Amino acid sequence: MNKKLHLISLGCTKNLVDSEVMLGRLRDYEMTDNPSLADVIIINTCGFIQSAKEESIQTILNASQSRKKGALLVASGCLSQRYKDELQNLIPEIDIITGVGDYNKIDSMLALKNSQLSPQVYLASEKDKRVITGSKIHAYIKISEGCNQNCSFCAIPSFKGRLQSRGIASILQEVQDLCAQGYSDFTFIAQDSSSYLFDTKQKDGLICLIDAIEKQNLAKTARILYLYPSSTTLELIKRIADSKIFQNYFDMPIQHISDTMLQKMRRGTNKARHIELLEAMRKVEGSFVRSTLIVGHPQESQEEFEELCAFLREFCFDRLNVFAFSSEEGTLAHKMAEKIPTKIINKRINAINQIILSQQKSLYTQMLTKTYPIILEGKSGVSEYFYSARDIRWAPEVDGEILINDSDLDDLRLESGYYEARISEVKDKLLFAKVTQKLQC
Repeated sequence: MNKKLHLISLGCTKNLVDSEVMLGRLRDYEMTDNPSLADVIIINTCGFIQSAKEESIQTILNASQSRKKGALLVASGCLSQRYKDELQNLIPEIDIITGVGDYNKIDSMLALKNSQLSPQVYLASEKDKRVITGSKIHAYIKISEGCNQNCSFCAIPSFKGRLQSRGIASILQEVQDLCAQGYSDFTFIAQDSSSYLFDTKQKDGLICLIDAIEKQNLAKTARILYLYPSSTTLELIKRIADSKIFQNYFDMPIQHISDTMLQKMRRGTNKARHIELLEAMRKVEGSFVRSTLIVGHPQESQEEFEELCAFLREFCFDRLNVFAFSSEEGTLAHKMAEKIPTKIINKRINAINQIILSQQKSLYTQMLTKTYPIILEGKSGVSEYFYSARDIRWAPEVDGEILINDSDLDDLRLESGYYEARISEVKDKLLFAKVTQKLQC
């Protein structure tokens, strides 16, 4: 009888790829959703901001309490890399601690029951036979690891290192292998995707990758996450717009709009450049523009915050995530004076959320009765009576879900794939739609 494995992947999609690498190394294990039945429990942690660290620690504690006698508890990932000694002292029940450099060695660590934290960061490649989770049609492709930016608030370079890009040939091989397994929709990810191949002195690396994927002509649809304002160009935006495979999806975290705040954040660009890029993205037909903001960075004045709010009222993002500033050890912002009180940060976030909610309601209402190409994944977690789908442009999970509750097709047992659907109802921030036809993408 095979041993049972329970794995929890926390944090970002980049972490998910690393978790899938570990699953690939542990194919001989039987997966279980019940940690109390597992012989091995792996928590792939996130250590990006304070709330993520707290979630990771609580998840490890919960797993420790629920595991059966003799089961191995493994903590891997960013939190383990940043706080190995602290974790060992805080939670001595952890049997194996490993960081961000040894995902492909998890099988040998389990066999030897020993911890390992290599100084280098592991970058998944086509050689890793991942077990893709959560979808029969979509997979993430990590194109680089690490970051060369120097944002005041971000600790990622301290434990993920400087930028290291995969070669285009490696990425093409992975896409080919995944397409052979039936995957056709891909999301390309990195800490800073628009700087892809900058570490090899190539400034148009992402454009070259798009060209190569187009020429390969195996993927049906794709999108790119995490464009950085200082490394995104008008030429890149145009190349995405001209692509037949890459969707008109533009995910560019701006974090703020005020020139003085962008300087304090060390973002390497300014308001005028932000606006130029965002307006270029918005002019692309059918564009979908996503971003993130940080509220309450040290020294953020009320005037700078109001400037941000004024901009948000003028420029409507399709999706916008707002984060409270998290003071991270080893960052410039952690040492800065004039910290913003939590009460004021929360008040500012609430003000921005009101703007976002109003805009989101309007965007959803505008979708009513309109027809969209969609990707249908399978049954929805909302109810067994609904299928789960997303606009063909959207990234999985983060951009929302379209619930399919009706179909013009004779066979109502819909398989994963590409369809056309008409939005029929918006209710309680949920979108409902009726499938009108199957698409041959």
